[in-house]
Amino acid sequence: MADTVRAAVQVAPRKIEIREFPRPKIGPDDGLLRVEANGICGSDVEIYKGHLGSASKGDPKPFVPGHEPMGIIEEVGERAAARWGVKPGDRVAVEIIVPCHSCRKCLTGQYQSCPNRTGSHGVTPVDVAPSLWGGFAEYMYLSPNSILHPIDKTLPAEIAAMFNPLGAGVRWALHYGGVRLGDTVLILGSGQRGLAAVIACRAAGAGKIIVTGLAADAHKLALAREFGADHTIVVDGDDAQDTVETVRELTDGEMADTVLELTPMAAGPITDALLAARHGGTVVLAGLKGGREIPLKTDVIINRALTVKGAFGVDNRANREAIGIIESRRYPLEKLHTHSFTLDETALAIETLGGEVPGEAPIHVSVHPNS
Repeated sequence: MADTVRAAVQVAPRKIEIREFPRPKIGPDDGLLRVEANGICGSDVEIYKGHLGSASKGDPKPFVPGHEPMGIIEEVGERAAARWGVKPGDRVAVEIIVPCHSCRKCLTGQYQSCPNRTGSHGVTPVDVAPSLWGGFAEYMYLSPNSILHPIDKTLPAEIAAMFNPLGAGVRWALHYGGVRLGDTVLILGSGQRGLAAVIACRAAGAGKIIVTGLAADAHKLALAREFGADHTIVVDGDDAQDTVETVRELTDGEMADTVLELTPMAAGPITDALLAARHGGTVVLAGLKGGREIPLKTDVIINRALTVKGAFGVDNRANREAIGIIESRRYPLEKLHTHSFTLDETALAIETLGGEVPGEAPIHVSVHPNS
C-alpha cells in the first residue's frame, strides 16, 4: 500500500501540476475512495481558464479539481460504514457539497444552502487537510459529512461517471422546470447537460422537446434527436435560425411551457429564453456567465407572468433519480461518452471538453486516475 497519492493540482489559470500527497489516515468516521472516473463539466473548463473560482477573484488557491467523482470504497471507518451503508469494495458516486448535517438548513432538507459547509469536493484548497478533496486524484478523502450514493459495479466506469450531468438534467428540467406529461420544452444548449435534460424530459413524457446548438454542434444535435428531441435549431452560420421565431412556428404560437438556458458565457440566450416562454411559463437559468452582468428585460418577465429560477447544482433526490436512469440501461449513454484520459492528461482532458483541441468533437469527457 503506497504511502503517497498522486493528484492533479490546479495552481493557476491553465496550469495543472501532478503532485504527491500523504495518504490520508482513516479513522472511525471517514473513508477513502479509489477514484475510477471523474467526469468534466463546463464549470471545470471555466475554472481552468480563470473565469470562475478563486483565480477569477485575483486570489488563486491551489486545489485538486474534480467534482464528479465515482469509484470504489478503499477504506472506511466503522461508524462511517454504518452511516453510509457501505463497505470496502462498494462502488459509490460522491456529491460535491459537504454540509454540516446539523444546522436548520440541513435539517429541513436545504443542505445545499448549508452555511457551515466543511468543504466541497473538487474546489477545496489543498491547504485544507488532508488536501485530497477532488476527484482528479488516485484516491479522494471522504469526510464524515460527505454524501455518497451506491451505483452498479457492472456498469462501465465512464457510464457510471455520468451521474452528475444526468442529475443536472433531471433536477433542472423536472424539479426546477416542472416539466410534465405533454409539455413543450425548449433547451438552449446541446452540451452534455442539455442532452441529459432531453433524456429527463423524454422520461417524464414531455410532448415536444426543442434543442438549440451551434453549427459546430451538429453531432450533439443529432444525438439530441436520437435521445428524444423532436426538433433542433442551429443558431449560427449560414443556416442560422431565429430561436424565438422558430419556437413560435413549431408551437403554433403557444411557445414553450419550460425553457432551460444552459449556454456558458453567452448573453443572447437569456433574452431568447424569456421571449420563447409562454405566458405563465417557467425559465430555468443554469448557464454560468463568469460573473458578468447580463442585460435583463424585466418587463418581459412581468408582462408574461414568468417564473424564473436559478439552478444550483445537483441534490440528493436528483442524483438518486439519475442513477436510476443510468442503471435502467434504457438509453444508449455510451454514445454520450467521447473521451477518456489518464491523470497525467488532466489539462488535456479539460482543454478537449473546452473545444481547444482541433479535430475533436467532445461531449462527455472523463479522467480515470488509476487507469
